[in-house]
Amino acid sequence: MYPRIEIDLDKLKHNANLLSKKCREHNIETAVVTKVYCAFPEIVDYLKDSGVKYIADSRIKNLKKLSSIDLEKILIRIPMLTEVEDVVKYSDISLNSEIEVIEKIDETCAKLNKKHKIALMVDLGDLREGYFKEDELFEVVGKTLELKNVEFVGLGTNLTCYGAVIPSKENLGRLCELGQKIEEKFDIKLSFISGGNSSSLHLLDKGEMPSRVTNLRLGEAIALGKETAYSQDIKGAYQDSFKLVCEIVELKEKPSIPIGEIGVDAFGNKPHYEDKGIRKRAIVGIGKQDTNVDGMSTVDPKQEILGASSDHLIVDVTESDRDYKVGDTIEFNLEYGALMAATTSDYVNKVFKCEEKLAENV
Repeated sequence: MYPRIEIDLDKLKHNANLLSKKCREHNIETAVVTKVYCAFPEIVDYLKDSGVKYIADSRIKNLKKLSSIDLEKILIRIPMLTEVEDVVKYSDISLNSEIEVIEKIDETCAKLNKKHKIALMVDLGDLREGYFKEDELFEVVGKTLELKNVEFVGLGTNLTCYGAVIPSKENLGRLCELGQKIEEKFDIKLSFISGGNSSSLHLLDKGEMPSRVTNLRLGEAIALGKETAYSQDIKGAYQDSFKLVCEIVELKEKPSIPIGEIGVDAFGNKPHYEDKGIRKRAIVGIGKQDTNVDGMSTVDPKQEILGASSDHLIVDVTESDRDYKVGDTIEFNLEYGALMAATTSDYVNKVFKCEEKLAENV
């Protein structure tokens, strides 16, 4: 059934093995971030033996459905007060930036007779989550250490996702320096210094990763074989583990410019068109309700995506070497945002491929 995402589990496992080995060479443990593909158990179960130490996700619902997989689980979105009980039940470590939430986690641990690990997030300038002021961070460390049912294990940071600040030897060095100050001030040893996400990988190649970093949280690097600081392909990794396949529902030759006064489209935008004369246009059954069209590209370089509405996507196939017919399919590569939207959509079927076998999850 179409549209569908074909997921090559062997390519994903290759990427996970490649990157976890690379990280271990620098004494860094890897967390595989599973949110981009909704933590499909079929994928995560296949990756669990690829050298990764943790499963990381931003949604408790995702971690809940992975509870049978025997790897430590990290909640990477700072927890909501209203979800604390599930945080304690379904994650082993959470990244935190509010003492009220940490105290609630401690209370809940007491009620459920469980322990939970706390890492405090530090804002190094990207201006998303985390403690920006050193004195405030130290105050919360002290309060957290007084709690009986949680274990303070270390620090984390996030870069590039909001402010697009690139990880560097200097800013991650500051994270490590804060960790050292905390160890000296409170006479403790931190076991967890999480130096960010796939955008930090370039520091390994440059030999500039601070030695105190013990963890990286890798999502796009494993899923799409890219580091995200400079959007470069990772040498030896696959960039096509995910492929979107859509069925042609209409195939006609039409002008390249709409006829009549141009207003705004269904999304409030006023489009612009280039006159290329009569073109062969294929409409496939997918649209903006299903994915981020701006993050798609055709596998065939002789094809061009012209645009999309909620339910239809139009592709110029005039120059393609293939003589398409209605019912044929067109294949697309996906960037991170398009992949996340398409895997989240109930209208896009998911097909898992491993060792030449296909299994469909509709």
